[in-house]
Amino acid sequence: MNFELFIAKRIIAGKQYKSSISSPIITIATIAIALGVAIMLIAVSITSGFQNKVRDKMTGFKGHIQIVNYDNNNSDVSTVPIDINQEFYPEFKNIQGIKKVQPFANVGGIIRTPTDFEGIIFKGVTADYDFTFFNECLVEGRLPNFTQDRNREILISESIANRLHFKLNDTIQTWFGSENSTLKFKSRKPIIVGIYNTGFEQFDKIMVLGDLREVQKINRWKDNEVGGFEVLIDEYDQLQEKGNEVYTNIGATLNSITIVNNYPTIFEWLKLLDNNVWFIIGIMVLVAGINMVTALLVLILERVPMIGILKALGSVNWSIRKIFLYNASYLILKGLFWGNLIGLSILLFQKYTKLIGLDPETYYVSKVPVDINVLAIFLLNLGTLVLCFLMLVVPSYIITKIRPSKSIRFA
Repeated sequence: MNFELFIAKRIIAGKQYKSSISSPIITIATIAIALGVAIMLIAVSITSGFQNKVRDKMTGFKGHIQIVNYDNNNSDVSTVPIDINQEFYPEFKNIQGIKKVQPFANVGGIIRTPTDFEGIIFKGVTADYDFTFFNECLVEGRLPNFTQDRNREILISESIANRLHFKLNDTIQTWFGSENSTLKFKSRKPIIVGIYNTGFEQFDKIMVLGDLREVQKINRWKDNEVGGFEVLIDEYDQLQEKGNEVYTNIGATLNSITIVNNYPTIFEWLKLLDNNVWFIIGIMVLVAGINMVTALLVLILERVPMIGILKALGSVNWSIRKIFLYNASYLILKGLFWGNLIGLSILLFQKYTKLIGLDPETYYVSKVPVDINVLAIFLLNLGTLVLCFLMLVVPSYIITKIRPSKSIRFA
């Protein structure tokens, strides 16, 4: 039988434990741990969800890696075409972890109405384009039909539709600049068959999705000429590695750039959020640890006579310290239980109701995103338990200073 654990259980189960002077302090310490864990869970899950959501939206619009001509100068508009017949298309045969390679071409234009106009980027894609992202963000209508010989169907954002008062099946007037034509601007009348809303206002307010063949006709390109290629990878964590591999496996006249390098400001901002999370975790663990140290000291001072008796009966200091450490561990576990219950309840409520919203122009998402990672939750609980326990080892050393001859006198 574990003698120390037996005594600790008797102390916890005893009525005097619940009605003692230390009871309010113990309750406060347990609440502090519960609230600390709940706050840490919320901070980690929301930050992770926010980073993943913004990252997925950007890759949905741009892909993980873009292969373009050097002469494009990082412009959103495709100025110099690339031959679609490349060794890496339709797939990289010598690079593992590449999910898809898909051609695209962008052309700048204007949507014109009788009372207003709006600048846009018309993104032309093919039938084998990965529409998973846009399909999830579709709020009305359907995706364009790419099986037609002449496809005038387009997908526009809800942001553009609301500003210009468009609705499904409307035929709109657009003008596109063309450097390879005798006409400075070319008119097109596409039909709106779908409306999407990603909540990423930076792209929603300008991006229109249509057929690559329309961009080729506007630019007077050949059927085998495209603006570039988007590369989708299996694991985002390997982005830099795959980006380097892609760069070394394309032609000398081509350039590849990862989404992180293309939009460094946004991704640096996302990285800074990790610092905030670590700061919150550090503060919460420190507060919880200080409260537990206070509770442990009160427990020890309240049971000085018991400690003296145990020493008189032959118990060593470490054995008595283990009794109180077991007791404190029980309080930590109790706080962790309630903290997880509160934190996960709030996170699940937000995940399924999406009650709390955000300004998409500032945060790139319209609702507070939540990513509940089981491994992160486990490590957070384990880390809190271990750190709090280690913080209690030193104050438990006070037990070694208690002398039986003096403590038993007041029993």
